[in-house]
Amino acid sequence: MLILFMILFPIIAGIAASLMRLPDARSRHMLYGAIVLVTDVLGVLAICMGSPVSFLEFFEGVSLRFAFDNTGALFAVCVMFLYTCVVFYAFEYMQMEEREEVFFAFLFVSLGAMLGVCSSGNLLTLYFCFEAATLSSVELVLHEQTDAAVSAGLKYLFYSIGGALMGLLAVFFVYFFSSGSRDFSMGGILDPSLCAGHEKLLLAIFFIGIVGFGTKAGMYPMHGWLPTAHPIAPAPASSLLSGIIAKAGILAVIRLVFYSIGADFIRGTWVQNVWTCLAMLTVFMGSMMAYREKVTKKRLAYSTISQLSYIMLGLSMCSSGGLQGGLLHVCQHMASKGCLFLCAGVFIYKLGSHHVGELRGIGKKMPITLWCFTIASLSLVGIPPMGGFTSKWHLAMASVGSGRGLFAYLPPVILLISALLTAGYLFPIVVDGFFPGKDLPEQEGAEKSLEPSALMLVPMACLCVFALAVGLFGSAIAGWFHL
Repeated sequence: MLILFMILFPIIAGIAASLMRLPDARSRHMLYGAIVLVTDVLGVLAICMGSPVSFLEFFEGVSLRFAFDNTGALFAVCVMFLYTCVVFYAFEYMQMEEREEVFFAFLFVSLGAMLGVCSSGNLLTLYFCFEAATLSSVELVLHEQTDAAVSAGLKYLFYSIGGALMGLLAVFFVYFFSSGSRDFSMGGILDPSLCAGHEKLLLAIFFIGIVGFGTKAGMYPMHGWLPTAHPIAPAPASSLLSGIIAKAGILAVIRLVFYSIGADFIRGTWVQNVWTCLAMLTVFMGSMMAYREKVTKKRLAYSTISQLSYIMLGLSMCSSGGLQGGLLHVCQHMASKGCLFLCAGVFIYKLGSHHVGELRGIGKKMPITLWCFTIASLSLVGIPPMGGFTSKWHLAMASVGSGRGLFAYLPPVILLISALLTAGYLFPIVVDGFFPGKDLPEQEGAEKSLEPSALMLVPMACLCVFALAVGLFGSAIAGWFHL
């Protein structure tokens, strides 16, 4: 029951805290802080000590089940870390927004739903929690309730539900062509005797499922919601959407391919080749769009499309090395992109700056913020010893060692091109921020610090440290995951 308590506590406590009449915002913030910290403690206990729990059996062998394994535990740690950073960051940032209580209520509901996704023990449970995460995070997108925000929220909703229904089709077929326990098992749960003679149909259905769940991760051709939803949402919500909520699609694909279908069923088929091509196309397309984009948060949103497909590219290799590289990129991208969106929020909160061209010379006014932006950028590009280097190294080595001919050597080339483009759209912000040049006109009070409070600075710094830790200890983490 500990796992269920971990899931339900932030949902119930978050809604209750938002409905309570408290004397001031400080009291409410202290309560929110206590809720997220208690959730973290419950999460750690559930990972270490929580026993599997099953209930609501719909028919024989099909019930809701929650249980942690290494993969779910890794995602849960990322979820708890980023949500904790964002909650404390939002205490100051949300002063510029209305309906703060509503924002935090849905934030905590989405936290519980995401923990449910991480701890799901079978595909049916994952699907329910996946949809709950979508529905609870829609309000984070349309929070400002402008016409643009409502339009972006609806686009996010329709894409996500449409993709989830495509995934549900694959879930139906997995359950029909499996026997015995339907719980996740590395290597898959399909019954070979039932699948015999239906391989072509199953490959087509499973490809639809991969594309469907990949919608959440912004994989082409279902990426259209992401550059619309991320920029319009408040910065804390953008950080969560890009850093971890979109990765619910990644986890769903992992559970579908590696723990339900079995990588062997897909390896060497047209599904693997098309999946790899779509991932490479998305990596390149997202990087090019980010390079051309001038709006800061929209540039980061296009970057997310590219970076999440690094993970999809690794998963498409259907190998231990590809899975390890993808999971390491989950961790480093959570930290680095989460930090970058929080930095962009500081630029909006303190300067009202939404475009990259408005950030020249900000290094004098907010050096700590720009240093956090710099460190996160180094990780995203893949500069050692940051996490991005370690994850991309594992991805490249897994690809070269796959023995897939052209598909073995083309992915590393795409990764290198994308890394150059990533440097091209992130490093100019850093250079112009610290070294604006002598032609920058002097402004009154130019030397005055505009740094935000520690509530915003400390979370960004913690995410930078996390990205560095992935780089230093990534190989040890990768050793936990094998096919």
